[in-house]
Amino acid sequence: MKNLFRDILDIEDVHGVIFLSLDGKPVFNEFVSHPPKGLEHINWRLFIHSLDGVREAELVFENRRFFIKRAPSGYILVIMGETAPAEMVRLNCDILIPNLEKTSKKPKGLGRFFKLRQK
Repeated sequence: MKNLFRDILDIEDVHGVIFLSLDGKPVFNEFVSHPPKGLEHINWRLFIHSLDGVREAELVFENRRFFIKRAPSGYILVIMGETAPAEMVRLNCDILIPNLEKTSKKPKGLGRFFKLRQK
């Protein structure tokens, strides 16, 4: 999954990416620098619940910005500095979402060895 988020993490002044499932569980997180303090104490379930219906948002704080993008299987949260190009982050998230859905829908167990035939 790290390869999917590599293009976002390579953008100048992007500090990290977190992918949260729809029930608020962190599925993936990767940081270029140290993660912001207090991030491990966030109730992600409550955070996701408060975003109900939001497709895209940008939260601006004193010295950080969070870009949030809704995907069918969860939320992409990009932690950026003040100078990160938001349009480039948005574009990379749009490109990433179809590939993210392909990897999350891979069959598990013995089903991955067999194909269903349609009549």
